[in-house]
Amino acid sequence: MIEYWNPQIERLPSVELRELQEEKLKKIVQYVYSHSSFYRKRFDQAGVKPEDIKSLNDVRKLPFTYKQDLRDTYPTGMFCVPNERLVRFHVSSGTTGKPTVVGYTKNDINEWTKSLARALTSIGLGRGDVLQVSYGYGLFTGGLGLHYGAEEIGSTVLPTSAGNTERQMELMDDLGTTAIACTPSYFLFLNEAAKKEGIDFQKDTNLRVGILGAEPWSEEMRKRIEESTGIKAYDVFGTSELSGPLFTECVYQEGIHIWADQFLVEVIDSDTGEPVPDGERGELVITTLSKEALPLIRYKVGDTTILNSEPCQCGRTHPRIMRILGRVDDMLVVRGINVFPGQVESVLMKIPEVGEHFMIIVDRVNEMDTMTVQIEMTDAAFSDRVNDMISLEKKVASSLKSILNLSVNVELVEHGSLPRSIGKSKKVIDKRVL
Repeated sequence: MIEYWNPQIERLPSVELRELQEEKLKKIVQYVYSHSSFYRKRFDQAGVKPEDIKSLNDVRKLPFTYKQDLRDTYPTGMFCVPNERLVRFHVSSGTTGKPTVVGYTKNDINEWTKSLARALTSIGLGRGDVLQVSYGYGLFTGGLGLHYGAEEIGSTVLPTSAGNTERQMELMDDLGTTAIACTPSYFLFLNEAAKKEGIDFQKDTNLRVGILGAEPWSEEMRKRIEESTGIKAYDVFGTSELSGPLFTECVYQEGIHIWADQFLVEVIDSDTGEPVPDGERGELVITTLSKEALPLIRYKVGDTTILNSEPCQCGRTHPRIMRILGRVDDMLVVRGINVFPGQVESVLMKIPEVGEHFMIIVDRVNEMDTMTVQIEMTDAAFSDRVNDMISLEKKVASSLKSILNLSVNVELVEHGSLPRSIGKSKKVIDKRVL
């Protein structure tokens, strides 16, 4: 039976949902124009006033917001409320520049919790479940978002945060964890560690659900994880600027539900800024419709995805985005050809002899770009026979070329030789920019 946290909203007829969005869009545009000097200036520069927004289609009149805007206005230059109205700050790591600061009012926290309550209910979690949250807690938004959402639906939270893998497995067993939230990379690491200890997640634990995200991962990787562990692996999406994790797939695993009463989603052509049709790949753009402290108007998230506006089998009428295909800025251009790490992963996970870990190394030799893919083999596939290894390398190289339309070097390495991660994994080394 399909469960809903708020069936009246989640199953709202599409026409009524669109009317609700239009009403909220008009209000949020007026709100930011009145309360944010940043947006007032940005709108004036674009020649648009709040009264120009009369329908959802008019959202295209509004200028985009970029992550650099939050950095340029650090720490609180884009906020719409004074600090005394805030109940929390979250801060990005700032590893690629000035950090971004996001503030929350009490209502913002409630809306965030509501979003996760709907999402977790949609994958079958509720009272009686134990959710082990293995995302980081603290300035990072991952842990606390899922923590609040799980408590809201009556689940028990086990706030393990990231790392301390031996303790994670011990508590999973002792406290009867039924669901875990972490990056796909860390779940793979946990699974490897469990196997070394003779632990089978399917036979020896109560684990049945994985809420995996914070980094791109392919459908083929999902199949690997589900087949090897027996869990159902669900995709989760959010960004620190929007409120960390916000949305998941439902039990049908046919796209991530975006709650249209809270967010207006677009998928656009990154070059032209124009919307792409449903079913076509583009860049994700989101407008917050309910946030008070830091509303964002047409925020260019930087992720590439596909929009599906059709109602889901589960009965929810809210739009869905398909699996995140990668970051716009993660795209590699090798000898004039666009390559996304997710494309490489998708190919590799279809080859049984290949393990779950790989590394892409791009370099320039004699003014010519080169791309090498280092790949771990499964223990069963490793062979001392040179001909076997050469044959497998050729098989992998051929499979990659057929999809990427690019010749790459393939290096097979032993299982366990590539670095592991307890957080977001690094799959690309571009020596051209070092």
